Amino acid sequence: MSPRRNRINSAADREAGPAAPLGGSLRRTESYRGEEWVVQTVAGTAGRYYRCPGCDQEIPPGVGHVVAWPEHGAGVDDRRHWHRACWGARERRGSNVQRGRGAPRY
Repeated sequence: MSPRRNRINSAADREAGPAAPLGGSLRRTESYRGEEWVVQTVAGTAGRYYRCPGCDQEIPPGVGHVVAWPEHGAGVDDRRHWHRACWGARERRGSNVQRGRGAPRY
């Protein structure tokens, strides 16, 4: 029996790469609290800790998560970093913020 060959059939298939580059992120729009939010999946390689607004727990560096912000927001100040599961369950549970008013938001 001869060995298996995995060959690309045409030059067009070679030029059409994946939808997002490796290490890239996918951006989409979702509805949350009656407005449109831009949602981006990130790999978590920034080397920073973030605080998830869904569960009020830290997201350590190296953990993939979701960044969401209102589509017509102020920009960087409106971005929130969520665990993927917390973003998926955002409609089923309320915010669990247990910090004081003066505590940092990360």
